[in-house]
Amino acid sequence: MKGMSPLNQKLSYAFAPLFILAAFAFFACFIAVGILMLSGDIVELRKVISKATLVLLILSIFPLRKYLKLSWQEIGFCRRPLFFKQMGYGLLLSLLTLAPVLLTLYGMDIHIIDGTRSWTPSKAVIKISVALLLALLISFAEEPLFRGILLSGFKRKLAICTSIMLSSAYYAALHFLKNKTDVPYEDISLSIAFQLTLETFANWFNPEIFSALISLWVVGLFLAIIRTDFKQSMGVCVGCHAGWVWQIKVSKDFLNTNEQSEWLYLVSSYDGVVGPLVTVWLTLAICSYLAWKKFKPKSS
Repeated sequence: MKGMSPLNQKLSYAFAPLFILAAFAFFACFIAVGILMLSGDIVELRKVISKATLVLLILSIFPLRKYLKLSWQEIGFCRRPLFFKQMGYGLLLSLLTLAPVLLTLYGMDIHIIDGTRSWTPSKAVIKISVALLLALLISFAEEPLFRGILLSGFKRKLAICTSIMLSSAYYAALHFLKNKTDVPYEDISLSIAFQLTLETFANWFNPEIFSALISLWVVGLFLAIIRTDFKQSMGVCVGCHAGWVWQIKVSKDFLNTNEQSEWLYLVSSYDGVVGPLVTVWLTLAICSYLAWKKFKPKSS
């Protein structure tokens, strides 16, 4: 990037992940069309494109780590025993930060018990266990990517504050790369796949997602601050992220969102949990931590 002004260099670093994401999304179109041509009409084209894009992003961790010359320690990983201990701390942190929100939503009748389902103890245990497994898989995929490669890469070229905000913005935005358009199997083609992908990126400009987008950005800020302030703390981020996802999944299994609640605006339609209430709650948590960090007594 020689010959570029410092501002242009910073902009190129900031937007590089967007170009990589776009390249993966369009490459995923070839993969998705190829899979469906071979397998037949087994799943929607939009879903195959979405999953293929996600797989490509996760796999990119390994070549990007080598390209950026980042060690696993720089990404945030520590030795295995300490990593699992950190995960335990992260799970506890997730309970301390999200359980009060879920209890508030239930207390305000925003969430109500789903009376249409019957549960036996064994079925409930299986459902809760599966939810935890899925939550762990999600956090193990997303945290090394966003709080690992992306945040560490940004920190090499940009200010820490900018790196935290940008990596969190990408984290939030990725959750809305979704499309609800179903395409008949006989109409599937590369041009249709590309059109679906363009529609997916256009979803970022949908005002209906704004509340959830801001909330997930704050979630990303919370995790990025942990990762930045505590060396090799990937285990905490993975545990906390998994704990949040787990609680949300379990909540959705046993409770419904009350569409008639006068307080419904406190949650978004994304998952019935993230929204203004989570945004305010985690913002208070972040501000409290930063205030404590600034004014805590210095040890002699």
